Amino acid sequence: MIVLRSDVNGSSRTGFTYKWKMKNLLTNSPMENVFRGDDKFDVVVLDKKPVTYSYFADPLFVFMDTDYEQYEIEAENLGEALNYLKDGMECEAVFYDGKAISVELPTTIQRQVFYSEPAVKGNTSGNVLKEAKIENAIESLRHTVQVPLFVSTDDVIEIDTRTNEYKRVVRN
Repeated sequence: MIVLRSDVNGSSRTGFTYKWKMKNLLTNSPMENVFRGDDKFDVVVLDKKPVTYSYFADPLFVFMDTDYEQYEIEAENLGEALNYLKDGMECEAVFYDGKAISVELPTTIQRQVFYSEPAVKGNTSGNVLKEAKIENAIESLRHTVQVPLFVSTDDVIEIDTRTNEYKRVVRN
């Protein structure tokens, strides 16, 4: 299991309870549970290895390491990483019992804006954002990111993959 979200309730006098939203890495099934602060758990050590995204073989995504070993990962196990995958992209594969179960992306990536609405004149009060579609490996999965009005089609932007937030425009 991997913890996706943790909420803490209680005080030092009454004791803490933790409400965890978790996901089973092998079956991808979600689960919510409440634990007391003094509950004990077995920690599972996951191996990681640098890999490069190669291609999509429906329904599997294929990654390759430096020794040309190929690893197949199901789309459900990739989660948000699907939004940012691009041919030749370097990331880290996560292994459990020798099987690749997921990938971890770099914290920031650069992507070209595939499509963005033009800015509307006069719509400049405050921090106004618009949607922009970014390039990725599979056209049907084009992902949208909220960007400032000055970002236009064909600009290259930097995105934080943990929060899905625009960081800046990359200028050459």
